[in-house]
Amino acid sequence: MALLSYTTEPVGNASLDKWESVGCGGFGHVYKARHKDWGFDVAIKILRDGICPLTPKQEALYEEADHMEKGSCEFVLRIYGIYQGCPPIRGMSVQQGIVMEFMGGGSVQSLQKDLSGPPPWPLAFRLAHQVALGMNFLHLRNLMHQDLKPNNVLLNDDLNAKLADFGLSRVSTSALNSSTETTREVGGSYKYMPPEAFEASYQPVRAFDRYSYGILIWSIVTGKEPYPVADHTLVALKIPLGDRPLCEELDRMRVEGLKELVDLMKKCWDANPSKRPTFKECLEVTEYVLSRHRNGIHDAVHQVLTKLKSPTCNQHSDTSMAVSFAPQTPEHPESNDTTDNVMLTKTQRSSIQDSVSFSARRRTTKDKAKFVDDNRAVLIQDVSEVMAIAEELGDMVHPETYLEIDGKATSQGKMRVLYNKTFRSGGVIVKAAFFDVLKKHHPRLVERLDG
Repeated sequence: MALLSYTTEPVGNASLDKWESVGCGGFGHVYKARHKDWGFDVAIKILRDGICPLTPKQEALYEEADHMEKGSCEFVLRIYGIYQGCPPIRGMSVQQGIVMEFMGGGSVQSLQKDLSGPPPWPLAFRLAHQVALGMNFLHLRNLMHQDLKPNNVLLNDDLNAKLADFGLSRVSTSALNSSTETTREVGGSYKYMPPEAFEASYQPVRAFDRYSYGILIWSIVTGKEPYPVADHTLVALKIPLGDRPLCEELDRMRVEGLKELVDLMKKCWDANPSKRPTFKECLEVTEYVLSRHRNGIHDAVHQVLTKLKSPTCNQHSDTSMAVSFAPQTPEHPESNDTTDNVMLTKTQRSSIQDSVSFSARRRTTKDKAKFVDDNRAVLIQDVSEVMAIAEELGDMVHPETYLEIDGKATSQGKMRVLYNKTFRSGGVIVKAAFFDVLKKHHPRLVERLDG
């Protein structure tokens, strides 16, 4: 693997100060640090040990860095170099990582959470356009992202979007010589994967990203997670049969340009990969839609930033951002129904609707921790989304514990490690955080145990 062309010397601890952990996931741990000489903050992504058993850790690191350098543009996260040293908040062993642009605005996912819904229309349309710009650039460089989703779209301080996390980025197989064999794994989060990707023999091509973009548009304009209570098995079963997120609510809204964007969204998630528009074709639509709302961008960004800085922002209100600032459409305000999921049966819909009153109950941190303690046996047996939950807990799960959880073959084994290694040492705060994440991934289970 060739080293980065411009990186002659690694960035070391002598150049860095004010380390701070900002994120933890299955592929690596991300820190924020101030570069003393450059005078600005950078993000440092350090890979987990053992995450790639078939590829040496250093090769995986440089592969991601090379893809980032090749895809670097205004709408793709910049890479500054390679880190080598001992992170002061991660022990004494020498580590290698990627030094990247730091994005102070979080991600689309964190924005949705903080706003309890979608951003105002002008900002939503700008996000959709900027993602398309970044993806078009990558595809023109014969790169795929292969993990396009809200938490991989990062935001700067002005809420402009850039694509991040090239841990699954691959050279496009559709751009390779036909005699070249590809043995790469199919990546991506399953709710954003196209129907053909659930086939064992699938080899990813650029149509993969085009499908993911369609689902991402839906998430941006609704402020919701697709299929919120569906597990991998159900998604893998239903998506190839034609199920997609529901659009009736969007179809009723009277917002200039929205119909064009929804039509594009539906074309992107077409079951036939050859019918999905290229990102250059997507840009024709997103640029037109954004042009109808450019005059509102400044106010929309100002309103969102004001909201994010308010002391009550992290208190999860039932009122969406669309209603807090201005209804996304006066005729049809945003619905509070969180079951926008074509996969749900009537029984499941009723269950989720009944859980609204449960979710609204105010619980203290001690109440949440007691719930986790009292239901230990059932939670170990029934919780299936253990890795997703551990990832959302972030720094509360020690990196070595995360690897141990990931190494267990069953969800029951994973949950036992979480109880024994994380809950026992973390105490009430960690258990309460687990309770909050559990409600998101297993609302019916929490409701059942609470009843």
